[in-house]
Amino acid sequence: MSTELIALSNALAQATERSAASTVALHTEARGSSSGIIWRNGVIVTAEHALGRDEDIQLTLPDGRVVTATLTGRDPSTDLAVLKCPEATSPFTETGDVYRTKPGNLALVVGRTRASGPVVALGAVSLVVAERRAWTGAALAPYIRLDIGLQPTAVGGAVIDAHGRLIGMATPRFARFGAIAIPAPTVSRVADVLLEKGRIPRGYLGVGLQAVRLPDALRRTLNRDAKTAAIVLEVAPEGPAHKAGIVIGDILVALAGQPVAQLEDVHGQLGAESIGKSLPVQFIRGGALEQASIVVGERAHGAE
Repeated sequence: MSTELIALSNALAQATERSAASTVALHTEARGSSSGIIWRNGVIVTAEHALGRDEDIQLTLPDGRVVTATLTGRDPSTDLAVLKCPEATSPFTETGDVYRTKPGNLALVVGRTRASGPVVALGAVSLVVAERRAWTGAALAPYIRLDIGLQPTAVGGAVIDAHGRLIGMATPRFARFGAIAIPAPTVSRVADVLLEKGRIPRGYLGVGLQAVRLPDALRRTLNRDAKTAAIVLEVAPEGPAHKAGIVIGDILVALAGQPVAQLEDVHGQLGAESIGKSLPVQFIRGGALEQASIVVGERAHGAE
C-alpha cells in the first residue's frame, strides 16, 4: 500500500475516533439501534423517523454506559428529533462551513452501534443545491446529497467533512438513493425551537389538497408553464380557507405570489413566520381565474 493511502487511512480512522466521542446509539426496540449526535451538553439530535417511540428511550454513551433519555420534541418535516440526557456531555467542538461544501468532497458518516462501538461510512458529496424543498415542504439550505449507503445503525449519525468537522446529520429520508445531510444550521434552528416549545409551529389553511393536471387550453389561457396545480378536496368548517370563501373543487394555482404546481409549493409557504399573515391566493373556479386572501392559522393536533 502506498504511503499516501496509508496516510489517508490513518487520517480517516483518527477522524472517526474523534467524531465517535460525540455520538450515541439510541435503542427503542428489542433489537437494533440508530445513532444520535451530542449537539450540545445534555442535548442529542437524531433522525425523527428512526425514533421508534416517545418513551422508555435508552442510549449508549461513548464511554459505554447505557442511560435514559427523554424526548423533547419531533419535527417530521426536517426528520429531526431532540432528546435530553444530562449524562451526554461531549458535544462536537468544530463545525464546518456547509455553504462551502462542494460535489466531490469526501464525507464521513459516523454513528454508534448498540454493542459494537462506532460505525462509519465513507463516500462523496454527490450534489449540492443552494436550497431545495423536501417533499414535506421543509427548506434545506443547502441541500447536500451524499453518495453513501447508510446501514440502519448509522441513521441519525454525524456527517463529517474532510477536516473532521461536523456539517450535519445523516438521513435517507429525503433521498431515493444515498443519504442527505441535514445541514448543521438547520439542525440548530430546529433544535432551538423544539427545546423552547416542544414542537415546530406550522401554518394551517384548513384544506385537503391533491395534485391535478390542468387542461392545455386552460394553461394557455393562464399563460402558465406548469402542467399541474392543487385541487381542493376538503375544506375544514370555520378554517382559514373556509372563511376566505374557498370551496371544494377550487383549483389553487398560486399562493403568496408563487405558482402552485404541487403540494410542496403550498406547504413551503406555511412556515411559522406565515401564521397570522394574509396570503393572496389565486384559484380556478368554473374555468375562471379568481382571487382571495387567506389569513393563515396555526396547525394543531396534526391538522393539514
